[in-house]
Amino acid sequence: MSQPNIVYILADDMGYGDMGCNNPDSRIPTPNLDALAERGMRFTDAHAGSSVCTPSRYNVLTGRYCWRSRLKRGIVWEWDGALLEPERPTVASFLRDRGYRTACIGKWHLGLDWPTRDGSHPNDTVPFGHNDAETAQNRHALNERIDLSGRIGGGPVDRGFDSYFGVDVPNFPPYAWLEDDRLTEEPTQQKPERMYGHPGRAVPGWSLEAMIPAFTRRAVELIERQAREPEPLFLYFPLTSPHSPIVPNDAFKGMSGAGNYGDFVCELDWVVGEVTGALERAGIRDETLLVFTSDNGPEHQTPDDEGCWERARTRGHYSMGPWRGIKRDAWEGGHRVPLIASWPERIAAGTRCDAPVCLGDLFATCAEIVGEPPPPGAAEDSVSMLPLLTQSGPGRREAIHHSMQGKFALRADEWVLIDAPSGADNEEPEWFRAERGYVDHGLEGELFDLENDPQQRDNRYAAEPERVARMRERLEAAKARAERAGEAADGERLTE
Repeated sequence: MSQPNIVYILADDMGYGDMGCNNPDSRIPTPNLDALAERGMRFTDAHAGSSVCTPSRYNVLTGRYCWRSRLKRGIVWEWDGALLEPERPTVASFLRDRGYRTACIGKWHLGLDWPTRDGSHPNDTVPFGHNDAETAQNRHALNERIDLSGRIGGGPVDRGFDSYFGVDVPNFPPYAWLEDDRLTEEPTQQKPERMYGHPGRAVPGWSLEAMIPAFTRRAVELIERQAREPEPLFLYFPLTSPHSPIVPNDAFKGMSGAGNYGDFVCELDWVVGEVTGALERAGIRDETLLVFTSDNGPEHQTPDDEGCWERARTRGHYSMGPWRGIKRDAWEGGHRVPLIASWPERIAAGTRCDAPVCLGDLFATCAEIVGEPPPPGAAEDSVSMLPLLTQSGPGRREAIHHSMQGKFALRADEWVLIDAPSGADNEEPEWFRAERGYVDHGLEGELFDLENDPQQRDNRYAAEPERVARMRERLEAAKARAERAGEAADGERLTE
C-alpha cells in the first residue's frame, strides 16, 4: 500500500463539550464533525501537551513535551523568537525526508525570528516568553523597529514545511498574511482601535473575518492540486477558531444556541466539511488519514466573548463537557480535547477509543505508518497511535500534563497526580463549584481516580500516600531527565 496522505486539523481553544458527538446536550450543531466521527474513530481520552496554545503546538510538531524546551511556562508573545530548535526534527521534516509534500496553513504561534532595522534580535530588548505590563510596553515599542519587508526566519519553511500561508497569531501584529518566509504585503497603517488585538501595524483593509475562509480556500486548493501529484501530502492545518477574536462570518451568525462563540464553532465545522469534500472530489478520501483535534480546553473570558463559564451559566452550553478545568488549568478540562481520526482504508467506521492518547503522539504514529523510527533523540515523548487506530494493540499508559503557570500532573492508567495544591490556573466561579460539588481540601497536592471520579471531586491525596509517593517519584524522574545535559540526544523515550 502506498503511503497515506495526512491532514491534521487543529482547532484553537475548542472544548471537549463543543462537539455534538461528545456532548448530547451541546447547543452547537456540528454535523460535519459528527459525520467524521461516524466514518472514523472518536477518542474520549485525548490530551494536548499543555493546557495552553504554544506548548501544545510544540508538542504536536516535535513529539516532545514543551517543558523540556526553553519555554517552561506560558506562551511566546509578539516578536518573540523561534521556539522550535533549528536542529530538532519535526513531523514535517521527518515526512518531507521520506517523500511527502509538506504544507502548513493557518496559525503558527511558535515564535519567529523577526528582522529589525538595526540588525538586533527582538529578544535582545524583551525577554522571551515573558509579558508583564512593562514588557508589554516594550513589545509595543518594537513595532517601529521590526523590518516587515525582510525575510522572517525560524518559521514553518525553516522547520520542515515546503510551504506556508497564514498568520502568526490573529490578535498579534503584524496584521498581514505570511507566505513562506515573508509578508505578502507590507503593513502601512496602525490597526484600528475598534479591531480586536494588540496594537501594531496592519495592511489596509485587514479583516479578521477573512482569515478562516482564506485558510480554507488555500487548503482545498492544495488538496485538489496535490492529488494529481505522485507524492503524498502532509497538511498541518492549525485554525484560528474558535479562539478570540470571535468573528463568525454572516452565514453562520445565529446558527447555534451558544452566542457568537457557538456560531464560530459552526464555521469551524463548515471548514471540516470543506476539507472532507475536497478529499472526496479529489478521489483520495479513503487513503487519507484525517485528524481533527484542539490545542487545549475552552477559554475563560476575553474582551469580545463571555467565556465558557458564563456561557454554561446563561445558555446551558458546557464547552468543557463533564470535565473539571478549562484552558490554562492542570485539571482534565484544560487539556482533554476532542479528537477524531478517519482513514477509511485502515480505521473502522463508527468506532470509539477510550484509551489515553496525546497530541504529541502524531510523530511516532507517522513514523510507524512510513515504517521508519524517529531519528535518534527525536520524538522522545511520542507513542504511536497506530495500534489503537487499527484496533491491533494497546497505546500509552502514562502521560505528563502541564498548565500555563507550569504546574505538572502525571497520568498513570486511571489515576492522575497533580503536583500542586490545586489544578486551577483560573478561579472557578462559586456557582460552578456548588453545581459540581467542589470543595476546598487544604492539601499540598491532588490525586484523583478518573475511573470512579471523572469530575475530580474526591481528592485521594491524603488517603493514598503510597500511590502519591510512587507517582511523584516517577514524575520527578521524568523532570530530572529533562535537565540532564544531552537528554534530547540519548534516545530515551519517556512513555513506553
